[in-house]
Amino acid sequence: MGRITALIGMIKDKASQGKAALVSSNPTSKSLSFHLSVLRATTHDPSTPPANRHLEVILSAGTGSRATAASAVEDVMDRLHTTKDACVALKSLIIIHHIVKHGRFILQDQLSVFPASGGRNYLKLSGFRDEKSPLMWELSSWVRWYASYLEHRLSTSRIMGFFVSSTSSAIHKDEYEEMVSSLTNADLLREIDALVGLLQEACKIPDVPFCGGKSLADIIIRLVGEDYVSSVNELYTRLNEFKDRSSILSFGDRIELVCALKRLESCKERASVVFRGIWKRAWIDGFWSLVREVKGMIGDLEDGYEKIERSMVGVGRRGKGYESARFTDRLVIGYGDAVRFSSGRFSNVDRFNYSVSSQTTLNVL
Repeated sequence: MGRITALIGMIKDKASQGKAALVSSNPTSKSLSFHLSVLRATTHDPSTPPANRHLEVILSAGTGSRATAASAVEDVMDRLHTTKDACVALKSLIIIHHIVKHGRFILQDQLSVFPASGGRNYLKLSGFRDEKSPLMWELSSWVRWYASYLEHRLSTSRIMGFFVSSTSSAIHKDEYEEMVSSLTNADLLREIDALVGLLQEACKIPDVPFCGGKSLADIIIRLVGEDYVSSVNELYTRLNEFKDRSSILSFGDRIELVCALKRLESCKERASVVFRGIWKRAWIDGFWSLVREVKGMIGDLEDGYEKIERSMVGVGRRGKGYESARFTDRLVIGYGDAVRFSSGRFSNVDRFNYSVSSQTTLNVL
C-alpha cells in the first residue's frame, strides 16, 4: 500500500509539473520558473524536503517587482490550499517559513497581506486531515500545528512591527536597545505577551513521526528552534528593560509581567527537550537566571509577589497558562489585515542578533 501511494504521488508530481509547462504562454517566463519551483519543492515524497535550489528561486522573487513577489506568494498559497496531501502541505508551510525568515521585505510583505478577505484561520488548516496511511495521518497533526505556529509568528510580527528572526540585515546593538528603551510600559508588555505566546505555541510541536517523515520534522524543528532563540533574545532585552524600571512599575503592570513570566516558565521543560542542541547551555541558563531575577525584584517590592499572585485570580486563567485581561482582544492576522511595517517604528531595520550556537542558513539538505 505504501509503495502504491508513493507511486501515485510521483505520477501526480510529474503530471502537475508537465501541465504547468504546457499551459504556460511563455515557457521562459519568470512566473513559470517560480511556479515550477514551488511544484518541485512540494513533492509528495515524505523523505525529500524542499531542495535548496528551489527555495533560492522562490526567494529570488523578492528581488523583482511587487507583482512578481505577489505572483510567487500566490503560487505557494494556492499549492497549500488546494492539496489534500500532508507532505505537500508541510513542504508548502516550510516555504512560507523560509519567506518569513529569509525573504526580502517585498516578499514578506506580500505574504503578510495575502489574501484579501477572510478570518482568524489565516492558513485554513485547522481541520486538515490526510487519511491515506498511518504516516499521513500522523503528519496531518504536524500540518495543523505548523500552520497554527506560523499564524502566531505572523501575528507576533504584526504586534512587534518587524519579522522576528528575519536574517535580511542587522542593526547595531546600542541602537536596538535604545529603541526598546523608548517604548512605553504598555508597548513592552504587549510585545512580551506576544513573544511568550509564540514560544508557547512552538512548544506544542508534535512528537517526531516514528514511521517516516523524519527529514521533514527535523527541518521544521530546526527552523522553529532558531525562531525560539530569536524570540528569547527579544524577550531578554525587554526583561532587562523592565528590570531597570522595576521601581516605577504600577501594580497593574507588575500583574501583567508576572502573568507573562508564569506562562513563559510553563514551556521551559518542553523547550529544553524539543530544541536541545539548538542553543548553548550557558546562554539559555543566563536567560532563565534573568527571569528569576525579575521575579525576585517584583517580589521585593512593597506590595510583594504574593499579593500580585492573589490579584491574578481576578485576571483569569485560560487553558494551561495565565493570560492578561489587557490583551484579550489580541491582534491576530486575518486575511484582510495588512502588516504595515513600512510605517512602523522599526521600519527598514532588522534585529540585532545575539550570539547563539546555531547559525541560520538557507541550506536545508
